[in-house]
Amino acid sequence: MEVANQADPPVCRVMDYGKFKYEQSQKAKESRKKATHILVKEMKYRPKIGSGDFETKTRRVEKFLSEGSKVKVTIMFRGREIQYPQLGRKILDDIAESISHVGRVEVYPEQEGRNMTMLLTPGKATRRQREAIEALQAEALEMEEALEDVESSLEVEEEQTSDEVTEEEQDLETD
Repeated sequence: MEVANQADPPVCRVMDYGKFKYEQSQKAKESRKKATHILVKEMKYRPKIGSGDFETKTRRVEKFLSEGSKVKVTIMFRGREIQYPQLGRKILDDIAESISHVGRVEVYPEQEGRNMTMLLTPGKATRRQREAIEALQAEALEMEEALEDVESSLEVEEEQTSDEVTEEEQDLETD
């Protein structure tokens, strides 16, 4: 068996080839044993999830991250829920915020058909990622406020029209 072919003259050693192959396979086996095998676990949520279920599932996500696994968080939309992706994004933002002490967002939320997914990885979030999350949360908050303003203006209009209708009914009754 050639040991150092670059030397002048080349250096060779006489050895048992079967023993050499066995030692090589043992070294390869040992290196595979030491290699880190990262699992990707998945946790599924729904847009109308209750607070207790949310807490329980989020604790499981924290446990998976603390064990060193990556976690794929999926929001499953059914029926008309698909028309309100902001609900799913809010849930994913809440999850990212609650696990920020054990993990960070690797792939930000994205819509894939009827599912919205986000990938979390163990380790603390970087400053840039925290700022991006805060910006997304601020944007979601602005959208919620705008939606509440529209809803409140609709309620005011409905009250005004119902008041006008009752006034007209009273006028008709007096005639």
